[in-house]
Amino acid sequence: MNQQYKTIVEWVDKNAHVLDLGCGDGQLLLYLKQAKQINGYGLEIDVNKLTNAVAKGINVLKYDLNDGLHKFHSHSFDYALLTFTLQSVRNPDVLLDDMLRVAKQAVVTFPNFNHWRHLYQLIFKRRMPVSNSIPYTWYNSPNIHLCTLRDFEILCREKNITILQRNIIDNNEKPSWLSKSWPNFYAPAALYRISKL
Repeated sequence: MNQQYKTIVEWVDKNAHVLDLGCGDGQLLLYLKQAKQINGYGLEIDVNKLTNAVAKGINVLKYDLNDGLHKFHSHSFDYALLTFTLQSVRNPDVLLDDMLRVAKQAVVTFPNFNHWRHLYQLIFKRRMPVSNSIPYTWYNSPNIHLCTLRDFEILCREKNITILQRNIIDNNEKPSWLSKSWPNFYAPAALYRISKL
């Protein structure tokens, strides 16, 4: 289990109702079912990933997150999860509002486009960055909204969203002191647990 999944498993309460947006092959929901006995559902647009999730016993619906979450009742879930998908939806700000309408809390992870390696590639190599957290080239990237940790935190403040916790996702198992001290520059990605008062 990677560092991101370990943190999410720690943050989610036992027996919680969880909605995983862009759940991929369902691996995170499977971990949560095994570790926390959650009742979980996934949303996924990719049919191959959806099929893999169903084969693992995960409840998954074929769903385009760009359509919003209007088909779900308010307060239906304890947690809504969105891992490395925020940057690829058309209206990430609207999706955040929707997540916090259908769930008490949300967990969001995304790559930090202000990471020093990304800036180095842009400034000195004059190329769009490619890294572990951004594994795409400019022409096949699903990423349409590039943001930094600071951008996300400002958006949360503007929307009266409370950041309950933030963890740095580093290439190492434990984040370096640099990524902890100056996350907007040294953290490749971050994980946020948020709610709306």
